[in-house]
Amino acid sequence: MGKENKEKLYINPKRCKGCGYCINACPQGALSVSDFVNEKGYNTVQVDEAKCVACGMCYRVCPDYVFELR
Repeated sequence: MGKENKEKLYINPKRCKGCGYCINACPQGALSVSDFVNEKGYNTVQVDEAKCVACGMCYRVCPDYVFELR
């Protein structure tokens, strides 16, 4: 049996402005607001990797290019 080749979601917290578009778009409910405040003063998003299926919806709706799938 081969390994599952699943993409992983990466977040760049420096770009996040906490708009919440990604949270509302996530069909798995894998994104939420974190307690981390970036250098611009915004609470950033965090991903629950157990729920994330790397569907890319957050990537598609984010106006600030916070997400990367690889």
